[in-house]
Amino acid sequence: MATATTDFGKAIMKRLVDLERQQQWLIEGVASRTGLYVDSSYLFKIKTGQLATPKIIAAICEILEIEPPSEGG
Repeated sequence: MATATTDFGKAIMKRLVDLERQQQWLIEGVASRTGLYVDSSYLFKIKTGQLATPKIIAAICEILEIEPPSEGG
């Protein structure tokens, strides 16, 4: 069963394209800022709404300069 990407997940992907950066760049930036383990699987779960770790979401928003997700996705 496919898992739908949330609006926040779409914003992450669009911003990476706008910045001409790879997902790995974001993963490394988030791990560096938070000290937490992040990989592509973890980021996928953030983009699909399966995980919503506040510290990681805050780091993503800071790095990409995007708005945090609204409540409920």
